[in-house]
Amino acid sequence: MAPNCPKAEADRLFDGRLVLHQASNGHRVGTDAILLAASAPALPLGLIVDAGAGAGAVGLALAQTNSQAEAVLLEKNPRAAALARQNLLANRLEKRVRVVEADLFDASARKIEGLVEAADLVVTNPPFLNAGESRTSPDADRAMAHVLDEGGIAKWLRASLALLKPGGVFVAIHRADALGALLAGVAGRLGGVEILPIFPKQGEKAVRIILRGRKGVKTPLALLQGLVLHGEDGSFTPLVEEIHRRGTRFF
Repeated sequence: MAPNCPKAEADRLFDGRLVLHQASNGHRVGTDAILLAASAPALPLGLIVDAGAGAGAVGLALAQTNSQAEAVLLEKNPRAAALARQNLLANRLEKRVRVVEADLFDASARKIEGLVEAADLVVTNPPFLNAGESRTSPDADRAMAHVLDEGGIAKWLRASLALLKPGGVFVAIHRADALGALLAGVAGRLGGVEILPIFPKQGEKAVRIILRGRKGVKTPLALLQGLVLHGEDGSFTPLVEEIHRRGTRFF
């Protein structure tokens, strides 16, 4: 086990294609990460950055499906970064993927690592809670994964977009009720923005949104037909089941 690595369990995602060591206790990958990976466009060549990568599920999944691309897993939590290193080795991706253990908000660290307007694709699953507005988990790793620092989602978006080349694609998943803050955070920075609502069941309010756009273009915003996760019996809808099993792109 790598230094600083927490006690971990090995899971397999996408019909076993992706091996993912995750902390036995603490934040674990779920549907949000799987949907984020499946909503990123194909990238035949170039650099993918997973901002706030955790154990690396999204970035590693994209490295597998984009076999000529390189990827950076950017993560400040040393324990999560250690798991990400373990996972890139477990999936034999060390030639094309590297872990950068640094704070997304540290501009000097980004520059040292060559991550200033360098990425062709940036994906991110930001923490969902704002500091001071919700009860924070006593588990330090869970708290770091779930709670945004001061500056909130706007600060996270600005730092993430600083990684992206002009013309590069940005994809994020976040709470549906934060749509206004998301749009404000990318205003003047992204164009061709597409918003895809995600509904727990047909007829219910959206709980998540996926935002996708391209840096520096002027195309208008588009609101897309939403994705329904569950049928009336609580099981995944056929499309969502296919996404979980195969990582099928869905828009």
